[in-house]
Amino acid sequence: MPLPILLPDALSSTESGFALRVSLPWIRSLPLASVTDLAVSIDGEPVDIVVALERHRVAPSALAFESGWWFLQDRLTLEGRRMLRPGAHDVTVSFTLVVPYLQAGPDGPLTLPFRADAALTLDAPPQAPASVVDRAEREEPPRIDEEAPSSAWDLGASAFNWTPEVIRAVRPATDLALGIVEDGVSSTIEIEPGQLWRSFPEPSASEVDAFRSRMEAVGGTVSILGGSLDDWALPARRRSVDERVAFLEPQLRAAALLGARGVRVPFGQAGPELLRRLQPVLAEHDVVLYEEIQGQQTLDVPAIAENLEVLHALDDPRIRVLIDISMLMPSLPPSYLDELREGGVAPALVERLDTAWREPETHAAVISALRGGDVPPAVHTLFMNLLIRFGRSTVADIEPLLPLTAGVHLKFWDLDDADGRVSRPIADIGTALQRVGFTGTLTSEWGGHEWLDDDSATMTRAHLALARTALAGASVTVA
Repeated sequence: MPLPILLPDALSSTESGFALRVSLPWIRSLPLASVTDLAVSIDGEPVDIVVALERHRVAPSALAFESGWWFLQDRLTLEGRRMLRPGAHDVTVSFTLVVPYLQAGPDGPLTLPFRADAALTLDAPPQAPASVVDRAEREEPPRIDEEAPSSAWDLGASAFNWTPEVIRAVRPATDLALGIVEDGVSSTIEIEPGQLWRSFPEPSASEVDAFRSRMEAVGGTVSILGGSLDDWALPARRRSVDERVAFLEPQLRAAALLGARGVRVPFGQAGPELLRRLQPVLAEHDVVLYEEIQGQQTLDVPAIAENLEVLHALDDPRIRVLIDISMLMPSLPPSYLDELREGGVAPALVERLDTAWREPETHAAVISALRGGDVPPAVHTLFMNLLIRFGRSTVADIEPLLPLTAGVHLKFWDLDDADGRVSRPIADIGTALQRVGFTGTLTSEWGGHEWLDDDSATMTRAHLALARTALAGASVTVA
């Protein structure tokens, strides 16, 4: 399920021409200044456009100087003065996103090109709202024994799993998050402020209070907030330490208002100076800052090893590690390999990825294909998962992290558990964490909606059931 850019009702007529509404194909809200190189063509011909913002219209190049944000559930409206005939039109929109919390090198943030081609019907009716299943027909959630041991680990679900539905905006993001609890998928959820609240990155007290009240009313709790630390202000300028503290502190405050355990950020992003500056802030709000390590990150990389030394030196219970078990993949998801095959990746390379994922020679073959221009453009972004999101480590490799670990993302991509490719890493991390007296939170997080068009609730329910079985097999008790 690729993140949508042009929904079926994106193209409409206006008195002077047309309007094209573009969805943000990302996982959180971004500054308007993130959008560059914006271009549109209709029926093969480039068209001049302006961007219609809330109070004014600007040329695409002027977005770089806008201070506002593109909320994930809003569509950016592009207006043109070309009158269009009724019926279908071939529409192309392209742009580049500057991602201010991801660094591409020492000199600036990551930039990613996006393009969407679609046959759109002029003035198509708005997309229908998501269907609502009668509560009596919903699958009953697993019942938790009220006498479960107090030492049981929390097991919940991430609202991130519903990202495609959030972008399609058929329901408000807050309703989608609350629906995870209301529909019995999980009573504990992890949320993404950059998806949930229009006031992000400074969540307003009114929005946070309203969500907390609604969560309490349905018996739900929030475990962790997926925070963001935008190291770059746009146009690209590295933020000072004071500015970084100011960017993150409102998210820590929101976690405290919600009664959540804390906020997570990428492992090593904060750095020692910021961590020290944050210690009194974390104490004031009584929340934890989780540093999430995932995918291809390994402890033998100097920057990762140095950050781990900093965490040990600080020895602060409010600065902890969150392990994403995408680090521990024994093999690749079959559904992902199918996408590579259909996308034209060389059969010999796909076969190697299927049978020898953890071998060093496989990693070398991935690099060689990328550098040699052998990766078809249609799957280039998907292919990058092999270098970023999919890890080759074992639990033994990450043993030094375990005493500092207070959270785990049970990452999954599809539910094909042949040879334990999904359940084995769950059991392995459960067994390892028991040895160090872990008492934190586990969260089901689905990453496969990048290529799978499956129902988020169905996938999450099934994964939670599989996780409970895997953990029970490792003699782990979860609530």
